[in-house]
Amino acid sequence: MLAIGIETINALIASGTSLTAAIPLGAKTLHGIAMPAAWDAAGLSFQVSADGGNTWLEMQSISAAVAVTAAAGEYIALDPAIWRGVNMIKVRSGTSASAVNQTADRTLSLIVKPIA
Repeated sequence: MLAIGIETINALIASGTSLTAAIPLGAKTLHGIAMPAAWDAAGLSFQVSADGGNTWLEMQSISAAVAVTAAAGEYIALDPAIWRGVNMIKVRSGTSASAVNQTADRTLSLIVKPIA
């Protein structure tokens, strides 16, 4: 953990796939994503679980799926308020309707902070 209370969780999208494995957040809230230096062009979307991974749902905000524009080497700042109550997460390259398989292993860094 860094001095400002953040932690990094690695999230691997394996070559030829578009979705990470389940990543437990536990009592942490997602604040941002640091993108790898290499990335096949695609935004990010998310599946979430509030029950420890038994049920997976597409992450929605008030009226639309949560999706972000992403590019290699960027830091994507996220609103931590929308991630409260999310116990586990899967990160997708692309959207549920149009997933984008990555052509090599890609490790994203999820920036989390313990819930205060």
